[in-house]
Amino acid sequence: MPITAPAADPADEHEVRLHSCLQRLARGDLQARDELIAIACDRMRHIAHRMLQTFPTVRRWDETNDVMQNAAMRLYRALGDTVPKDARGLSGLAAVQIRRELLDLAKKHAGPESYAANHDTNFRLVDGAPRAKIDDARDVAEPSDQLDRWTQLHEAAADLPEEERELFHLVWYLGMQQDEASGLLGCSVRTVKRRWESAKSLLSAAVRGHPLA
Repeated sequence: MPITAPAADPADEHEVRLHSCLQRLARGDLQARDELIAIACDRMRHIAHRMLQTFPTVRRWDETNDVMQNAAMRLYRALGDTVPKDARGLSGLAAVQIRRELLDLAKKHAGPESYAANHDTNFRLVDGAPRAKIDDARDVAEPSDQLDRWTQLHEAAADLPEEERELFHLVWYLGMQQDEASGLLGCSVRTVKRRWESAKSLLSAAVRGHPLA
């Protein structure tokens, strides 16, 4: 499958390097996959930091670098199966891996056997009898309904229609402005605004009617 050349100025060193790596990967050059991960890491670190703000339960126990590294491993495996055509495809693929990593972590940390629920398990004496400190500790986990809504949101994002899903990834996960997304998608800002409103409406309905800002 031919690789689409980037629309950016060819003098842009980053875009040229990225396009070259994608071409090499399409030809079976496995070293290009390592180089693509290196190129994507700074962007993924930014995305991971931003998305951790939406997962307070995960943020307490996992650092941005941990999430980024795990997501990078997911992206590395994904690139073994799929070769993006351009920077747009690579960014979307990276956002999907971060979303999946955060969802897995949120579910792990929110359960009754999670570290968050059992981090304070040493004992002390109360009236001569041993008592686990966790029995008296403040519950540090997020309210289950709040965590459920976030989980539903990110799961529902995967089920959006293709146009809305791609835009949601660019704006929500990659932090793009609507005019920037318009340029990348090759459509008008008006079209982007319409798709964004459609995505918000669909996600609001999926997440128990809670509106998405």
